[in-house]
Amino acid sequence: MDQLRAMTVFVEVAEAGSLSAAARRLGEPLTNVSRLLSQLEVHLNCTLVDRTTRRMNLTDAGRDYLATCRQVLEALEGAEARIAGQSSELSGELAITAPVSFGRLHLLPVMTAFLAAYPRITARLQLMDRVVDLIEEDLDVALRIGELPDSGLLATRVGALHLVVCASPDFLQRLRGPATLAEIGTLDCVTFAGMQSGARWVFKSKRHGRKTVRVRSRLSVNTAEAAVEAAVAGVGLTRVLSYQARAAIDAGHLVPILERFDDTRIPIHLVYRPSRSNTPRVREFVRFAAERLRAQPALR
Repeated sequence: MDQLRAMTVFVEVAEAGSLSAAARRLGEPLTNVSRLLSQLEVHLNCTLVDRTTRRMNLTDAGRDYLATCRQVLEALEGAEARIAGQSSELSGELAITAPVSFGRLHLLPVMTAFLAAYPRITARLQLMDRVVDLIEEDLDVALRIGELPDSGLLATRVGALHLVVCASPDFLQRLRGPATLAEIGTLDCVTFAGMQSGARWVFKSKRHGRKTVRVRSRLSVNTAEAAVEAAVAGVGLTRVLSYQARAAIDAGHLVPILERFDDTRIPIHLVYRPSRSNTPRVREFVRFAAERLRAQPALR
């Protein structure tokens, strides 16, 4: 048995979800894929995949072995790339994830520039507003906003954001005077289920400390974009990440207030798996993206 080939087949079966789908992706006859998987299970003396006529599931041993296979194959790919000197002519696929709005506004332009610079690279960008497991989703790099937990991933800081309270000029004109922190609880607000933006707004400042205000939601929405649009329409105050309101503030449609109470920086990182840190295309993308993201005024 060619164990490396069998490991490659097993990884494809796990990712494709079926033997037939893996066979199509590999361009192999189904019988070959089934035979190699069976030989691998005999070699390991355990079942890696529970197979029925309707579905296929990895066993506990299969999930554990899948992680090992990926690490071995990724290390081998990195070594081969270094030996072949591909760092000057990168090739292969990059798989990246980022939050939906941030990814579209800030990361997608960086990726298109990277693809233009390296014609042999292909890419898969998954935009989603949840933290994903890079190994389970078979991703190379993730862009994450906020403090990072101790996950064993490598991280490169590429910028920072802050929260901003803002409202339309017309809404602010209707107030008797400048809005104060204590007054926010009595004013109409637009809230959404995002970072620190529910019924309680927590303000963190080096000078003024931590203050919590319970707000009155006139309108609750489920995206920051909708919150910004509602605030522009004069519905009330809203509180979003600085990049989410940047265009409306620059255009004069929204005015930031109480900035002295919201000066805590929220870090932005690119995170990636140690097993892929030596893969030339991953290493170069992190360098390329970090340089361009750090140069963006909205992320400073």
